[in-house]
Amino acid sequence: MSRYTITAALPYANGPLHIGHIAGAYLPADIFVRYLRMKGEDVIFVCGTDEHGVPITIKAKKEGITPQQVVDKYHEQIRDAFKTFGIDFDIFSRTTNKVHHKTAQEFFRNLYDKGIFSEEVTEQFYDAKENQFLADRYITGTCPKCGNENAYGDQCEKCGSTLNATDLINPRSTLSGEKPELKKTKNWFLPLGEFNDRVKEYIEKANIEFGWKTNVYGQCMSWLNQGLQSRAMTRDLNWGIPVPVDGADGKVLYVWFDAPIGYISATKELRPDDWEKYWKKQPDPKDDARLIEFIGKDNIVFHCIIFPAMLMAHGEFILPENVPANEFLNLEGHKLSTSRNWAVWLHEYLEAFPGREDELRYVLTSIAPETKDSDFSWKDYQARVNNELADILGNYVKRVIDLVHRYCDGKVPSSHPGLIYTFKEAEANAVFKSGVEESSRKMIECIERYRFREGLTHLMDIARAGNKFLADTEPWKLIKTDQPRVEKILFESLQNCLDLAFFMQPYLPHTSRKILKQLNLKEENILFEENGNGNSYTNLKSVLVEGYKIGESEVMFKKVEDSQIDDQFLFLAARQHINSVNESKLEQQSKISPSKPEIVYDDFSKMDIRIGTILEAVKVPKADKLLKLLIDTGIDKRIVVSGIAEYYKAENIIGQKVSILVNLAPRKIKGIESQGMILMAEDLSGKLVFVTPSEDVGNGSTIS
Repeated sequence: MSRYTITAALPYANGPLHIGHIAGAYLPADIFVRYLRMKGEDVIFVCGTDEHGVPITIKAKKEGITPQQVVDKYHEQIRDAFKTFGIDFDIFSRTTNKVHHKTAQEFFRNLYDKGIFSEEVTEQFYDAKENQFLADRYITGTCPKCGNENAYGDQCEKCGSTLNATDLINPRSTLSGEKPELKKTKNWFLPLGEFNDRVKEYIEKANIEFGWKTNVYGQCMSWLNQGLQSRAMTRDLNWGIPVPVDGADGKVLYVWFDAPIGYISATKELRPDDWEKYWKKQPDPKDDARLIEFIGKDNIVFHCIIFPAMLMAHGEFILPENVPANEFLNLEGHKLSTSRNWAVWLHEYLEAFPGREDELRYVLTSIAPETKDSDFSWKDYQARVNNELADILGNYVKRVIDLVHRYCDGKVPSSHPGLIYTFKEAEANAVFKSGVEESSRKMIECIERYRFREGLTHLMDIARAGNKFLADTEPWKLIKTDQPRVEKILFESLQNCLDLAFFMQPYLPHTSRKILKQLNLKEENILFEENGNGNSYTNLKSVLVEGYKIGESEVMFKKVEDSQIDDQFLFLAARQHINSVNESKLEQQSKISPSKPEIVYDDFSKMDIRIGTILEAVKVPKADKLLKLLIDTGIDKRIVVSGIAEYYKAENIIGQKVSILVNLAPRKIKGIESQGMILMAEDLSGKLVFVTPSEDVGNGSTIS
């Protein structure tokens, strides 16, 4: 038995999770951890929210609350979303915990006492109006490489270039809007150049021994071949972990110094008595834990270079065996962006598709950006759920359970070991068994090499093999003449359903439990064993014995309806419109947006816009921005769902005159049929206001 320490990147507690986060780090990590647990390995899976750094303070300032209020809000939201989705951490901690502060400060002090750090006085941007030094994300300006006027001091999100704040043209403070000045300040630097050769040797050796991903290895070598530069491990900020040395008043630890130490402090919380065996070097190196860190590609330099250099400098800790980072996931052909709200947020998915967590796990794994960027689209999501999960996997299991109930009274039939198949049946059975054995073996090989996307294909091949076996043997025809052969076929098929439930545990845990329920079994009924030559091999404990009463069948995957996909497109279109408006404001400031493309009169004349009055208004449950309105249009009284709850309270708009498009095709939003659209104007601040007549006119009056 091996000991594993598995980490997943600490998400920033300044916003919710989106599907790019899940596909990049957390779902691959969860699949791997579930596989290790399936094998009975000694494994801990640690994560938590990263609650320091400039993004937190920017969010707090924007919302007019304290940084602690920001991190409290998003820690809870992120934790709950992970739990509902089924990411099964042993602990989900946070870097504002006291144990983390103490651990990070002790780590810093260890390096400080050894003389590792260099004290350097440098010039940094300073906002005289706000009386504080500016971290990189507090500075914006024009990118020197692409001309983007809203690049940050550390990165241009438009062209992806890594920048220094002093590279920006016309820099300005995001706090005051003023041009910052350069001012001298002292900080403690980690001399990464002194660790360049050691880190390079470590990564080259790990790549040979454990097979690092080419994208990860390539990026690391690029940095190392250029030569590492010293980097400040402290910052002039008022939010973070105080630097634990004299003369460091007003300074905190650099967020990328304290964040990876969060894995260690979380383990201390989880296992206070024996945490060291998961992190520290043991007297016999063979007893060292195997540290594997799952991240997205934007964190490669920190986890593969800076954190290992820190661990080397300390000297007591193990180094990561592998860092299987994924590339980026796009959405409908465009880059996912938290700042632009172009995302499928995990908590919103869980609200829109309750109980369908495994569908998203399946789709995200099947398109995982393991070696290059990939794209999520709602039409592809619908096709994969309907054509693969529902039609192949779900249909197969239900078919087998139903046939056992129909032909065998719902009990496990005899395997009839002495019964000889016909040549056709024997051939079909041989193909079936060899296919299942090969698929399961390949799936395990893929998981152990972090190729989860390919492994999922082999998992589905087990269901495909089962479907083909039934189609080839046709027990529904054979039942008329040969009951024993039917029983033999169905016994083999039930065993295959058990195979599926077992091998599905890492990928689709909710579905695995559903299959076991239909078999009237529990997870503890199935075991993992190793064969004699050390290769992973699966033997299922013989639990489906003759006469055992199985459970009832169920529909495991409902088809995704077109209307559900249309709703998601509607949400994305609304966000795209808001993004367009916001970008226009940034670029043009107070300039009015240009007119839309020219239309002809016939286009306009098709729209039937009337004056109406709001009779009732209520909030839509679990939808912060939606109000359900009952409107008297003069021709009828109808329900309209409108995204104005952010600007108007329901009780304050009863009796409000509105302009309503009455001949818009009905659309279901959050399960409510919306019969029209009210017209709103958006002012330069982004607020929505009603479009109303200047004089009192009756309901039903037309606008032309």
